Formats: sequence, C-alpha cells, structure tokens
Amino acid sequence: MTVIPWVSFLLLVFFLLALDLGVLNRKVHVIHTKEALKWTCFWIALALLFTVGIYFMYETHWCGIGLHEGANEDGTQAAIDYLTGYIIEKALSLDNIAVMAMIFASFGIPLKYQHRVLFWGIIGALIFRGIMIGVGAAAVSQFGWVLYIFGALLIYIAIHSTFFGDEDTDPKDKWITKFLMKHTRYTGQVEGMHFFKRVDGLLYLTPLMVALIVIEVSDVVFAVDSIPAIFGITTDPFIVFTSNIFAILGLRSLYFVLASIIERFSLLKYAICFILIFVGVKLLMPAGYELVNWAFDTKYEVFHLPNWTSLAVVAGAVIVGIVASIRYERKHPHEAAPKPADEDDAEAKSAKAAEAVEAVEAVGLAEAVELAEAVEEAEAVESVELAEAVEEAKKEADSQTPVVG
Repeated sequence: MTVIPWVSFLLLVFFLLALDLGVLNRKVHVIHTKEALKWTCFWIALALLFTVGIYFMYETHWCGIGLHEGANEDGTQAAIDYLTGYIIEKALSLDNIAVMAMIFASFGIPLKYQHRVLFWGIIGALIFRGIMIGVGAAAVSQFGWVLYIFGALLIYIAIHSTFFGDEDTDPKDKWITKFLMKHTRYTGQVEGMHFFKRVDGLLYLTPLMVALIVIEVSDVVFAVDSIPAIFGITTDPFIVFTSNIFAILGLRSLYFVLASIIERFSLLKYAICFILIFVGVKLLMPAGYELVNWAFDTKYEVFHLPNWTSLAVVAGAVIVGIVASIRYERKHPHEAAPKPADEDDAEAKSAKAAEAVEAVEAVGLAEAVELAEAVEEAEAVESVELAEAVEEAKKEADSQTPVVG
C-alpha cells in the first residue's frame, strides 16, 4: 500500500480541525448543549459515511490498499471491522468524558475555554495514538504472540478498572500534576484563553496548560486498552487508525453533550467491561487451542468468529448498557449535576448579568466582600460585559491601594 491513503486521510482530518477552530469556532464562546448535539451528529454521520469509503477503497484496492500483510482483502469485512473498531473506541471514550469533566472542575477552567483545551488535546491525541498504533502494528507483524499479551492486558484492565479502579481521584493528586507543580512555574489562576503567561521575563503555565497536559497523559493511559481492543478486531493499521481517530474527533462535542449527565450511565461500565473481556478472550483463543492440542495431542482448528458477530456483540453490549442505565436511573434518580449553559435560559442570564454589572459599578472601590461576590457572579453567568466591569473595578482598586513594605 502506498502512502496516498494515509496522507489523504490526514489532510482530511487537519482540514476538518482547521475548519472547526479557524472558522466555525474562531470566537471564544460557551458551547451550548444544542450546538454540541449538532456537532456530535455531524461527526457520527461523517464517521458512518467513511464506512462507505472504507468499503470501496478495500473492494477496489485503491492505491494498493487491502493487499498489504494483515489487511482485509474484502470490502465488506473491512467496513465491518472499521465500524466495530469505531463503536469500541466510542464506548471507551465515555470514560474520558468523565475524567475530563473532573479535570476541568479541579483546575477551575471556565466553560467557554474548555473547547480550546479539548481542541489542542485532539491534536496531541492524533500524534500519540498514531505513534502507539504504529508501534503496535509493527510489533504484531513481527511477533504474533504480542496479541496474546494484548488479550491478557484487556481482561486485566476490564476487571481492575470496573471493580477495583479509583475513579474519584482528584486530578491535582495525580503524579503528572504534582510533577508540574514541582518543576514548573504555575500562575494558579486562569489568564483568559492563554496557555502561558510571562511575568518579569519568566514563563508561567496557566491552569489551561496544566489541564491540557493532564488530559493528554490521561488519554495515553486510556489508549492502553482502546488500541489493543481494536487490534483484537483487526490487525490492519489503516482501519485501526481511522476508526480510532474518527471516534476521537467527535469526543469534544460529545463531552459538552454528556459532561453533566455522564454519571447517570452508571451501568455502562459493566458493558465496557464485557466488551474488553470479549475482545481479550477472542485474542487469547488461538493460544488456548494450541495449549489444548499440545496437552492432549489433538488437532483442533482455531474457531474464528465471523466479523459481523463481533460487531453485533459490541453494538449490542453498548445498547444494553445504555438502556439498563436509563432504566436504573429512573428507579434510582441521582441528584442532577449542574448543566452547562443552555440557550433556553439566555434571557435569565442576561438579566442576572445586568444586575451584577450595576452592582459592580455601584460598589466601585467599596469593600472587598462585595467585589468578591460580584466576581463570583461573573463566573456564574460568564458574561463578557460583567467580566470587563469587574476587571475595571479591580484595576481601579489596585491603583488606589497603598503598597505595604
């Protein structure tokens, strides 16, 4: 296979990312639920449309695709493998959403800047996952027993993360955060949309940059199970990479849709556990047959599950997990988490912002308690006008505050 399919796909991805940040989301703003839902539908539709592209590329062997070692020779099989890998990665990415919500909350990242952090997080994920998939594909092609390690790893991760994992760990207690706090300069407060701030000639990291690094490290950790899981479906690196990347591209918009309600899908983790164990067993089956044949001097042939069976099992597990979670939530409702800003209450927020602006103007240089309350009000409604009014009042207060010492 030539590099043309790879280059073409990467150009498509970078075009979509440039269109996203450079045109459609050029201005910093809060991503409302309705807007995020539209983007989520767009990314899912695009991923499904690419399934058709996979079929024709492998069916016609465009640019030699599907003829290399480890590839699918049939367009239908390739399309099924791609779709199965996409669903697996999409299901596993729900854990990422819960972790990202914790990271943003821990570092106090305002809602309107979260899209910017996630955008650059996607760029990093493209690079790191590309490297991991390349290394994994090379290892599998040279050493077939690596798939057995992948299978055992998936089963271990499934059981450990589901029944023994510590999901409530504060992101500030993670090793990467402690490392950054110890070895870098940190502002400790959000500096608008900036990742860095220069103070007296020294470069400081802002919470946005620290949150971005923690998210990148977390994504690499999550890729330890998601990438081997897709290798359990197919060893074709092009299908592994494209299915993985398309699932990641839609992760940002899906985050803004599900961040406030992800805890309600409490039973989905058991579906994900089942999927990982299923793929892990599928990877270990050849080793099991070899062991039985060696122990009992038999000649059983390895039973290979049809591609559509894996797709049906994976999709069915996800659907059952979602439906079971919804039914369980209705019987045992959780306390609703605070929803992201939505367009439906825009008028109420505008009125609240106007009142707060008047309060700030009335306070002027008055007591710090009132000013602090105004700042809290600004963060609550995320009003540009209010934020500017608060900033102006603070500057005026600083200019008239006597310097001690």
